[in-house]
Amino acid sequence: MRGRGHSKSRRELAAMREPGRITALALAAVAQEIRAGVTPLELDRLAEGVIREHGAVPNFQLEPGYEHTLCVGVNDVVVHGIPGTAPLEPGDLVTVDCGATIGGFHGDAAITVVVPGGEPERTAARQRLSNVTEGALWAGIAALASAKQLGEVGAAVEDHIEAHSDYGINDDYIGHGIGTAMHEDPPVFNYRTRVRGPAVKPGLCVAIEPIIHAGSTGTTVDDDGWTVRTADGTDACQWEHSVAVHSAGIWVLTALDGGAAGLQPFGVVPVPIADR
Repeated sequence: MRGRGHSKSRRELAAMREPGRITALALAAVAQEIRAGVTPLELDRLAEGVIREHGAVPNFQLEPGYEHTLCVGVNDVVVHGIPGTAPLEPGDLVTVDCGATIGGFHGDAAITVVVPGGEPERTAARQRLSNVTEGALWAGIAALASAKQLGEVGAAVEDHIEAHSDYGINDDYIGHGIGTAMHEDPPVFNYRTRVRGPAVKPGLCVAIEPIIHAGSTGTTVDDDGWTVRTADGTDACQWEHSVAVHSAGIWVLTALDGGAAGLQPFGVVPVPIADR
């Protein structure tokens, strides 16, 4: 379900920092615990604990019919993987999507980690998929810093993928606006579109989330009604951040450094959102 979305005031932008920060803290805690033998359900409980410890609520649990804090995708899972009890194995490609809500606003972000160990060639291929996807995310965020229209973000994501790989871009699942609802307008595409999208102005908040396939981009859905997998059984990967555009620049709400490290290679310096 997608909300209408609206341009945020400076006060609303400032309020969005906390759910973004808590989302980042939860993902950082989870990343430290991803190793062989740990189950996705254990990671889910850890993330919920971090979010509630900071006075927030896991916003995925507010989605009708979904009971977990995280979506955890292992290897061929594209999106919406339900955390289960099967232990992670060496070399697994693990995508973790997480969100928190506090003060009426939402954060949403995703990371991908390759479990240490495993067969070297497969592990290296999975790490490359993750690196290219993460690079595409930061290319999109960097484009947002100077974009006139939102469609420039998708073009930057596509350019990065094509320059560094022959991977496929999933076109069924895209980014979105974020604010008082986790999913708001406008849609944020991960590829070029004929429609250039809305103007990029202060008050825009979006979740940018490239979802990339190592093989073809066809998908299937498991009997649980949630878990989306690649149709050909190849790996898939997702990275995501929530980003605010304000009068002085951009700020990556779900990065603890505001996006400084990720944007540095693009020559973009994020600017903190002022309280007033």
